[in-house]
Amino acid sequence: MKDKLKKILDDAMTQIDSSQHLDRLNEIKVSFLGKKGELTSVLKAMKDVAPEDRPKVGQLVNEARKAIEEKLDEKRDIFEKAVLEEKLKSETIDVTLPGKKLAMGHSHPNTITLEEVEDIFVGMGYEVVEGPEVEYDYYNFEALNIPDNHPAKDEQDTFYITKDILLRSQTSSVQVHEMEKGKLPIRMIAPGRVFRSDEVDATHSPTFHQIEGLVIDKNITFADLKGTLQEFAKRLFGEDTKVKFRPHHFQFTEPSAEMDVTCFKCGGKGCRFCKGSGWVEILGCGMVHPHVLEMSGIDPEEYTGFAFGVGLERITLFKYEIDDMRLLYENDTRFLKQF
Repeated sequence: MKDKLKKILDDAMTQIDSSQHLDRLNEIKVSFLGKKGELTSVLKAMKDVAPEDRPKVGQLVNEARKAIEEKLDEKRDIFEKAVLEEKLKSETIDVTLPGKKLAMGHSHPNTITLEEVEDIFVGMGYEVVEGPEVEYDYYNFEALNIPDNHPAKDEQDTFYITKDILLRSQTSSVQVHEMEKGKLPIRMIAPGRVFRSDEVDATHSPTFHQIEGLVIDKNITFADLKGTLQEFAKRLFGEDTKVKFRPHHFQFTEPSAEMDVTCFKCGGKGCRFCKGSGWVEILGCGMVHPHVLEMSGIDPEEYTGFAFGVGLERITLFKYEIDDMRLLYENDTRFLKQF
């Protein structure tokens, strides 16, 4: 048995010394120390050894195993060091070379415009308020003086989920939620995404963004509305910007108006951008209808207010002279890097 163990040990050492790579070392380890290896087979044959000789044979087997494992570890270290040295040579880094420039992201033009608008109104004492995009029909229409049988409801192609639940078609619903809280006075803007069943083209999309504003307080007049929106236009488009109010009709305001600003392309002289008029329309506005105040629990004899709404994409297109709304949603980095 002793001679057999010596032969196994010598064979193992010879094979380890002659091995040329790590995979070969693994094969040798399995061959001698594995479950079906040569040393393991000696241990399995211990039953044939005389009882008094078993401790001695067991000790010899353990010594042989230890010697083989130590030789394997020694050879493995040699291979791993050689591999590391080769890797260091091939992957040398020249620390004097300039680093690779990382591509940095930046805000979308819609986001840039929205943040600018929010800064303007926050600077005038307004609060930025958000509301649910999935809304009740009551808040989207009825509480804004548009009952079920009113023709104005047919003018908006609304996405209905159920008879009473829909994707909001305007952020005016956020104004109703705030009025119902009864915390007066109110000075707020409500930016957010809205949904209408429109065909996609250069000026329409089934999903877009609105910024609606609301002021409710005692002794609010149309003059306050005009002054506020004039200040907003000057800060957004430049100090030379002039505004013009044209009579209009909205169901939830009375009186109502649409506001134009002088064309920032030609300064009001007339060009292709403003179709020769010198003016561009940017928003609708008006004094909050007394019935709208009543439905939200506000006394119209004591409080008055004004509201306005502007499409975020609309002013973004004007501000950056973009001629196709679809460019804002296509995620083309060649376009977005310009802002």
